[in-house]
Amino acid sequence: MAANYSRPDPGISPPYSRHAMAYVLAGGRGSRLLELTDRRAKPAVYFGGKARIIDFALSNALNSGIRRIAVATQYKAHSLIRHLQRGWNFLRPERNESFDILPASQRVSETLWYLGTADAVYQNIDIIESYAPHYMVVLAGDHIYKMDYEKMLQQHVEAGADVTVGCLETSLEEAQGFGVMGVDESDRILTFLEKPKNPPPMPGNPNAALCSMGIYVFETKFLIDQLHRDAADPNSSHDFGKDVIPYLVANGKAVAHHFSRSCVVDAERPKIYWRDVGTVDAYWESNIDLTDIVPELDLYDRAWPIWTYSEISPPAKFVHDGDGRRGVAISSLVSGGCIISGAAVSRSLLFTGARVHSYSIIHEAVLLPYSQIGRGVRIKKAVIDSGVVIPDGLVVGEDPELDAKRFRRTEGGVTLITQPMLDKLAK
Repeated sequence: MAANYSRPDPGISPPYSRHAMAYVLAGGRGSRLLELTDRRAKPAVYFGGKARIIDFALSNALNSGIRRIAVATQYKAHSLIRHLQRGWNFLRPERNESFDILPASQRVSETLWYLGTADAVYQNIDIIESYAPHYMVVLAGDHIYKMDYEKMLQQHVEAGADVTVGCLETSLEEAQGFGVMGVDESDRILTFLEKPKNPPPMPGNPNAALCSMGIYVFETKFLIDQLHRDAADPNSSHDFGKDVIPYLVANGKAVAHHFSRSCVVDAERPKIYWRDVGTVDAYWESNIDLTDIVPELDLYDRAWPIWTYSEISPPAKFVHDGDGRRGVAISSLVSGGCIISGAAVSRSLLFTGARVHSYSIIHEAVLLPYSQIGRGVRIKKAVIDSGVVIPDGLVVGEDPELDAKRFRRTEGGVTLITQPMLDKLAK
């Protein structure tokens, strides 16, 4: 049996976030995002007009009161590391704060990179111990949501758990793609099944299942003991979801934390919001949803801001006011530095520095930073990668077969355009 370390410590009092470190796992390839992750890891992919995906987990930690944060990176990490250095360098050691970027650097072995999510923590145990946090909040860095981790820490302490697992309530059909928790009436986890064909339903709710969000709370000493045990197991893949959590379900006390208890919502948006934008279709939809009059995700909430790197840019600009050549944007998000010059933009999201030239019509499109749309262009239901220059007169979203030949067209009908795709057309 796993020893149970999670007992209230007389020297540790709420808020527990003051005694915690957030450890963000941000090494994922994100291959289902296709060419969007050719040059960047999934957590570094742009989202919401200004931010990156990883900013949501980091902002949740900061807003929850956690002031010690570490980010483990691995694949195609340069864009991510540059963003973290620019946007998250305000945490100061002299205020008892810290922010560490931990690339896979063969610190434990001269032949091995991070082998799995648990190994990505194990290889940096000495750094964790140097800060001596009482609790560890282990986070996935590739989901969009707003969550108060302090509430999860409180449950962990009160339940005397070895590990507390953040869980999302889904339909039984959706649960087939997740790690699913079977729990009792007190939310103690009895079983953990990876992508089961027949997910166990929740007690009292036969139509829903509890799925792992990839969020875990441990007492630090206990976590380190478990990581040493796991590292010594030759049959382990050294992954939290595949190895560490199932072991603790069987041999310790694992408790489920319902996301509904800590999701940050307001009166106008009472619906729980969590998105895995792991496919181009999901990515496009989640960004376009932000153009709704009252979107499910509130980016304007000053009480729970999404912190990010905000580069210096001039205000957005709309020019020309003639018939057929009027710079307008309707039901759209337009970031700083954008210029809409005699073009019509509707239900679209424009990131910093995007430019749309005269006589173009843009509808339901996501334009990543510094993309440029030429004159007389018509684009519908598309994602345009950063820095892409769309030539004059290009039409996208009206002929599915032609779009599929020239670009990447998804099952959901979204067209993804990158500069290499356009360069091939020009040859």
